[in-house]
Amino acid sequence: MNITLVKHKVTKSTASVMPKRSQGFTLLEVLIAIAIFSVISMASFSIFETVLNSDTSTKARTDRINELQRGFLIIERDMLQIARRSVRLNGEAPQTGFLHTDTESFTTSEQAIAFVRHGWTNPGLLLPRSDMQSVAYQLNEKIVERVHFNFVDAVLGEEPKVRPLISEVESLNFEFYDGKKWQKSLKENTLPMAIAIELDTTDYGIIRRQFIVAGDNLDGED
Repeated sequence: MNITLVKHKVTKSTASVMPKRSQGFTLLEVLIAIAIFSVISMASFSIFETVLNSDTSTKARTDRINELQRGFLIIERDMLQIARRSVRLNGEAPQTGFLHTDTESFTTSEQAIAFVRHGWTNPGLLLPRSDMQSVAYQLNEKIVERVHFNFVDAVLGEEPKVRPLISEVESLNFEFYDGKKWQKSLKENTLPMAIAIELDTTDYGIIRRQFIVAGDNLDGED
């Protein structure tokens, strides 16, 4: 009887001292964890891609609006200072009128307008040129360009300076307000009360801006 009790106690003590067998992850558990991680990663990437595309789109739209605003601001600055002066090109006789839509000798585009403007900054007349400037706006390869010469009367062989202003433009049209109505053409040796510029853009459609100029009155007098 005593021997049996001792044997039982030794067996119980030995069992308590032996370390428990460690257990790892099963293949199914590993596969489930990988699947959950993949779903979370794909969702995070989709959100990141959406934010990135939205930021790119917003930046492109902002740049486009800034381009349009800057271009029209430059056009307005020129229109407000149109001079009652004809344009002389390549040393030839002065052209008739103050506004020229027939600009074959001035620009490379049929959709163009040319004139002379005041107010070309030249502090103290430091540069050997006038403070008047010959300016034209033309459409060239879907880009509205500002064209000007260094001298108000361009000399023979002088190349104009070209500045791109507004891109993605399908057509460029002008209208003139004589105090009564808008019309496509203008009487010689007169200035309109306002000039309208109409751009047909690929993204925003037709954009029309109207600029007041120092035009003639209804009787044709200054």
